[in-house]
Amino acid sequence: MNEIALANNYLVVGALLFGIGLVGFLSRRNMIVMFLAAEMMLQGVSLSLVAWGRLYNDFGGQMLVLFIIAVAACEAAIALALILMLYYRNGSLDIALWQQLREDNLPPYVDHELPELPDDRREWPRLAPAGRDPGIPREKTDYRRHV
Repeated sequence: MNEIALANNYLVVGALLFGIGLVGFLSRRNMIVMFLAAEMMLQGVSLSLVAWGRLYNDFGGQMLVLFIIAVAACEAAIALALILMLYYRNGSLDIALWQQLREDNLPPYVDHELPELPDDRREWPRLAPAGRDPGIPREKTDYRRHV
């Protein structure tokens, strides 16, 4: 029963890593952040494979993780070279600016600006300047009926 609880904890952490990486990959537009989110998803899958391998006393999961780590190192080198070259060509790492990498039959991405927020000119409460009396009667600050 103890091994099952341990495997459950590993699988939950692996699923959290994969989920956080997926949200990071889908919500960001910077290529480096997207690459790091993809690496986080890969590590979540690796942790899950190790957990399954430990639960079933099989080294297949651990062996696959070693291959995943080797492929991830090669992927990191290639991705870094690709990111540097794309930055050199365009001067930005924003994914939306790479329209020329699309296929010809896909419509171009149109980035819609967020609407302006209404300007509320409220008077927010402020602290009294240092060394000055705030102008609140002493009875209100010294005595309270309930705390």
